[in-house]
Amino acid sequence: MRQKTKKLTDSEKQVLDLLWDSNEPLTSTEIVKLCAGRTWKPSYIHIMINSLLKKEMIKVAGFKKTTKNYARTFEPTMTRDQWSLFQVKQDQKSASTALAHLFTALVEEETDFELLDELSAILEKRKQELLKMREEEAGSSL
Repeated sequence: MRQKTKKLTDSEKQVLDLLWDSNEPLTSTEIVKLCAGRTWKPSYIHIMINSLLKKEMIKVAGFKKTTKNYARTFEPTMTRDQWSLFQVKQDQKSASTALAHLFTALVEEETDFELLDELSAILEKRKQELLKMREEEAGSSL
């Protein structure tokens, strides 16, 4: 995925949320049905789908048989977590600082020991992966 700025409208984000919450790729008709409680017209939903495709936020996952025809199905190109990280990292100059501040704020507010242990284990695992990568790079450059 290209690391370029991707601005989403609130409506586009809501469509993306529907796709993230779905356990499978959805057709545009299914998305329209899931948006029934909103004031959007079906044509507007189709415009948002096309916009999300153009912004590379969703992709065609395949096709699904509907009555007599086949319809394209759509799925996100990244997870909700990847999107959140992408949003934080958009400004590359301050990304590391922003992540450090965000992580610090989250950890300082947390009171669940199990969650803190889990976060600690994730960090330790990542540090070990990075150390292994450095060792492999140093070995291959000899």
